[in-house]
Amino acid sequence: MSPALKFQKIPSERPEEVVILSRQISTLFQAKVSPLRIFQLLASESENKYLQTILNEVVEDLQGGSPISKALARHPDVFSNFYVNLVKAGEESGSMEKSFSYLADYLDRQYAVTSKAKNALIYPAFVIGIFILVMVLMLTTVIPNIATILVESGQELPIYTKLVIGLSDFLVNYMGIILVAVTIGGVFLWRFLQTDTGKRAYADLMISIPYVGDLQRKIILTRICDNMSTMLGSGIAMVQALEVTSDVVDNPVYKEILDAALYEVKGGRSFADAISDYPEIPGVLAQMSKVGEETGSLGEILKTLS
Repeated sequence: MSPALKFQKIPSERPEEVVILSRQISTLFQAKVSPLRIFQLLASESENKYLQTILNEVVEDLQGGSPISKALARHPDVFSNFYVNLVKAGEESGSMEKSFSYLADYLDRQYAVTSKAKNALIYPAFVIGIFILVMVLMLTTVIPNIATILVESGQELPIYTKLVIGLSDFLVNYMGIILVAVTIGGVFLWRFLQTDTGKRAYADLMISIPYVGDLQRKIILTRICDNMSTMLGSGIAMVQALEVTSDVVDNPVYKEILDAALYEVKGGRSFADAISDYPEIPGVLAQMSKVGEETGSLGEILKTLS
């Protein structure tokens, strides 16, 4: 089995598998292999059973005369709307190898950005979690013993000491009720976050928290710029690029901005002017986009901003 074609089995990281798959498809297109043969070959070589099933279904669709983009669109859990539209652009321009190469590069960048963001948040989350655990253990096990000694001494205790002892007594005496209340509150909060109002409230909260919000905004803007840069570079029109980017962005606040910008672009306004009205969009992004539109290099400008 050729090492270049052996599909790496990474069960927990499907995005990385799609990156590998896209690079393999691009390489085979460059080698002038027919689309049907490409997917037959990759399906037979794949070690991931789920992906192998998907590829076999794609093969069946291709044998039935379906274009590649339509065959991939039947599996949105693996091939996103963005992915399908870029493949469709490649079909229309006759440059499939470039489209899949763009996709592999794009997915690789997105995977790297997401991984870095997760790694940046793991340590603070770990420290906060340990701090909360230690405080609860101290208040429920250590402080009660110390409080007994202090009370028996008969001395007047400082106000802060009394507050700590009172909090400790509350946790010890009402721990069961607290756990039940937290559980019920968690269930209601989870249900609320499934609603449109809840999703919007959560999105607003996430981008307004100091430091964390700044990181969240940068990740979203990076994804938006990268999406549009890749699509514009593939020959996709601005209107379609905005439509697809709006579909794939996972933040309601920025989705609303993109939808509004799409409406204005359809009405004849420039992309840069359409996004310049929103404080969530950095001024440098609007200004550089305007330069890109005036010089005909918006795709490259967005790639640099990303």
